[in-house]
Amino acid sequence: MSIDICEITPAHIRAIFPYAPGKPISELERELGLTNIVKLASNENPLGPSPKALEAAEKALLDISRYPDGNGFELKAAIAERYGVSMDSIVLGNGSNDLLELAARAFLAPGLSAVFSQHAFAVYSLAVQSAGAKGIEAPAKDWGHDLEMMFSMLEADTRMVFIANPNNPTGTLLGKEELLSFLKSIPPSILIVLDEAYNEYLPSGFDSGSVSWLADFPNLIVTRTFSKAYGLAGLRTGFALANPAVADMMNRVRQPFNVNSVAQAAAVAALSDISFLERSRALNFAGMEQVRKGLENLELEYIPSYGNFLSFHVGHAQGIYQKLLKLGVIVRPIAGYAMPEHLRVSIGLESENEKFLKALEQAVGEKT
Repeated sequence: MSIDICEITPAHIRAIFPYAPGKPISELERELGLTNIVKLASNENPLGPSPKALEAAEKALLDISRYPDGNGFELKAAIAERYGVSMDSIVLGNGSNDLLELAARAFLAPGLSAVFSQHAFAVYSLAVQSAGAKGIEAPAKDWGHDLEMMFSMLEADTRMVFIANPNNPTGTLLGKEELLSFLKSIPPSILIVLDEAYNEYLPSGFDSGSVSWLADFPNLIVTRTFSKAYGLAGLRTGFALANPAVADMMNRVRQPFNVNSVAQAAAVAALSDISFLERSRALNFAGMEQVRKGLENLELEYIPSYGNFLSFHVGHAQGIYQKLLKLGVIVRPIAGYAMPEHLRVSIGLESENEKFLKALEQAVGEKT
């Protein structure tokens, strides 16, 4: 009798539906033979990387025959100086996705559960499921986190709560006092993973100050990334800040060379380039206004966003998505986030935003 070798895989692994990344430009070029494609699907920085980061990466390439520093000393030292934390409270990751999975692997297991919000980042559910734990999805409120609802859905076996702030793909933001009140209400046996991948795009005064909370909340993990505002998505670098004991547990399940040497060098340089970060933020503010006005002119509803993207209601979203592809514009369908009538568009350069808006006007017009 033949045996399907995959049947011996644990059921919780077989049940995973893999994360679907945004369509790359090269794939669309192959499929439709198009050129001058605008990709606004993956919330990347349209300015690219910091020139300082690019220079550091090129220099690091000369030494790629050597293994990277498995402890990431220089990058940890730069992060520690920037945020005023100890180096033993830092965990480096292959992007912040890696850190979400490390947290789940270190603290979740079969028989335990984790809570996350409806319409929140898909990796939370995947990380929980891959650890064999139970995911509890709390209904959203106004497309964002309903912290009261999330609290009410905690169970006796709950060990982790994921919060995205700003949230992807909806762009919603929880206020400082609301978040702090939630933290105070959570039992210390439950870890709070605060995913702040888009923190650098927040307007002045909107930062929650979460790093300062670490001293008072040993059960808090704050994750950040260099993939968004810093423009290093292709190098996959992120970091988590946590109580040293929590960081130690995450480091026990971390692969020793999970952040390569080129990525580490580029991240150190990017962290020091404040002017580039300010230009990236200013470009995003201007682009956000451009896209908002364009959507309003088309009488399309959108969700106000604090990230570098906007999710908008279009109806027949999959059809509009396909029409946009044929016009050389890649956006992101988000039906997988229980938003089948919405699309998400990243904020690009002024010219890219304009091409998107013109293509969208044509696609919507064709629909009617």
